Amino acid sequence: MKKLYFLIFFSFFATLANAQDGKFVESNALTEILQPKSIKFYPNPATTVINFELLKANQREMTLQVYNFVGKKVYELNNVNQKTALSLTEFYRGVYIFQLRDKAGRIIESGKFQVVK
Repeated sequence: MKKLYFLIFFSFFATLANAQDGKFVESNALTEILQPKSIKFYPNPATTVINFELLKANQREMTLQVYNFVGKKVYELNNVNQKTALSLTEFYRGVYIFQLRDKAGRIIESGKFQVVK
């Protein structure tokens, strides 16, 4: 219940902060928090392999990109399957950022995972 009050409170003040010239600009803070996920990844942290699973069956022509912590692209897979296992043998220990992109290149979802060896 406290989380719901916090979200409402945060959304209200985010909307007020985005007010310009007396007009309110729609805040995406609450919709981003409540938006359903498109991808599930596990285990996190990972040692030898990390699994990516698309949660929506009709997603097609998606691209999975993985970046290291300094922003260098270290992996890219076009036409991601419903379930994808990524081997981490070539990955160093650290934090990685992934992006799931649609065929137009727009980011559908992003997240981070940790490799521990």
